[in-house]
Amino acid sequence: MLANPLPVRPLIPLAPILSASSFRRAGGARARTVLDAGNYRLVTSGRVAIALALREIGIKPGDEVLVPAYHSPSMIPPVLWRGARPVFYRVRPNAAVDLDDLAARITPATGAVMVTHYFGFPQEMAPIRALCDARGVQLIEDCAHCFIGEHGGRPVGAWGDYAIASSMKFLPVYEGGALVSARHSLEGVTLRSAGAGFEAKVALNSLERGFDYGRLKAVRAALWLPLRAKGALWGLVKRRRTSPAPALAPASSDSSFNFDPRWLDKRSSLFARTMLKLASPGRIQALRRSHYARLEEAIRDMPGVRALHPQLPDGACPWVFPLVASDPDALFARLKALGVPLTRFSNPPWQGVDAATCPNSAMLARQVLALPCHQELTSSEVAWLAARLREAASA
Repeated sequence: MLANPLPVRPLIPLAPILSASSFRRAGGARARTVLDAGNYRLVTSGRVAIALALREIGIKPGDEVLVPAYHSPSMIPPVLWRGARPVFYRVRPNAAVDLDDLAARITPATGAVMVTHYFGFPQEMAPIRALCDARGVQLIEDCAHCFIGEHGGRPVGAWGDYAIASSMKFLPVYEGGALVSARHSLEGVTLRSAGAGFEAKVALNSLERGFDYGRLKAVRAALWLPLRAKGALWGLVKRRRTSPAPALAPASSDSSFNFDPRWLDKRSSLFARTMLKLASPGRIQALRRSHYARLEEAIRDMPGVRALHPQLPDGACPWVFPLVASDPDALFARLKALGVPLTRFSNPPWQGVDAATCPNSAMLARQVLALPCHQELTSSEVAWLAARLREAASA
């Protein structure tokens, strides 16, 4: 019998959370990240990085930007901010770029092409790079799902004129993104601090998300009184405020798809930049690959479900575990009722993008349920997740 009502929050974390293990180093080969691809600037989100890339390219009103039909709605507002028009190209059933459709949509008005590495699985970039070079179009490599990894002997992000990334999907931080270029200088991209309020909010929220799932218990005990005082003071301030206050963090940190250009010149927080230096990409990659393999093995013989990608390519570091379900809405509801954290990428898509635009993207948006496989899950949490998958799939 499934739990009812639905839990207030998932029983294990969907995204990485801060714990003592976050600072462990890993032996063996060093894993490469998108920051190894070229010059970079650390910003507050991937969508800010998209806007900066479009600005650096010189996208102007009337230009077209080619965007995959299978996309996050957060990719579109930066295009509209430049006055450009998004044009959606098709993907194949496994989310690979439909190269023929992409080529057919490039026109003299095309200013840039965005290509997404879905769920941490790199696209075949060599033919896409060759197409863009032949047609004189700038390529933006979307590594929002792919902060760590390599493809074709290069780190992810090295194929594009510009690459964008979202470090908050791979590190236990409240905000974080990157603009990277293997081909261009980023000297014109100058960033400044978003202020003390932003820095404090990022650090406290990162800590509190770890506390919510039972991590860092000694730190939580030590900070119990200051955090109580902070909560009371913040409640008093909000009750006395007569007008909305400026946001202390970008909308991306709170799972909104909005784009606020006021964050374009803000650098990532000291907390997030410090975590980038302390974290071990090798450890993160190894654990995510191990967790992914355990989940794939757990669902291999389950009826009505399959892994979108049964095998992990060499060098890949998955963002999540994409599960294809034959009855996704029912399975989604059962998993949520059991306290399983999951999300549905590109669901909903940007307004007007539907099966007529691309049948495969509509299928993927409906049928793929993304489950966590991040490095901060404990072994027992991965086992619990596998057991809940079996329970929900057999219900």
